[in-house]
Amino acid sequence: MIFSSKKLTLPELSQALPGRDTPIHIINKHFVTGNSIAPPFPENLQQAVFGMGCFWGVERKFWQFPGVFSTAVGYSGGYTPNPTYEEVCTGLTGHNEVVKVIYDPALTSYDKLLRLFWTSHNPTQGMSQGNDSGTQYRSGIYTDGQEQLDKALESKEYYQHCLTLAGFNEITTEIMSAGIFYYAEDYHQQYLAKEPMGYCGLGGLGIDFD
Repeated sequence: MIFSSKKLTLPELSQALPGRDTPIHIINKHFVTGNSIAPPFPENLQQAVFGMGCFWGVERKFWQFPGVFSTAVGYSGGYTPNPTYEEVCTGLTGHNEVVKVIYDPALTSYDKLLRLFWTSHNPTQGMSQGNDSGTQYRSGIYTDGQEQLDKALESKEYYQHCLTLAGFNEITTEIMSAGIFYYAEDYHQQYLAKEPMGYCGLGGLGIDFD
């Protein structure tokens, strides 16, 4: 990944890069599970979108989780349509590096995914995560419907209580309704399965979500 120290504040719409009309090409097959990473998905499945820093390690964390059908990395939360990785790294798209998680609610739950989210990264770092600095590394939960939004906000309040008791700072996680998910370039998809020795700076604070 690129260690970026460029933009630490989100751009205004008028400052955002124009992007393009054509989506980035991807292979619609998960490198690990063999399942689809783009719609249509089986009707019984649900989706969740999270940002936790460098999306390589985040995606691996979720594809290894029981009940997950597939995962994909991409860009969301900003303005620029169909951005490239290089554009996102400038900080001028407004987008975050995120992971879309397609899961089976009969085998796992959104609540369990939220627990994994909170305990697998540092949600107090603002526009950075670990050694990675930039708006694209911010902590974020992008919700699908009111139920997910309510659960995300409730979980944030609870985990803040846990962190406060342990002496940590305020949570800076962005929680908002999911916008358009733009798929990242194919070489980013399931990157750490293709390159097992690749970079991963993901790490939690060691505080359980009991």
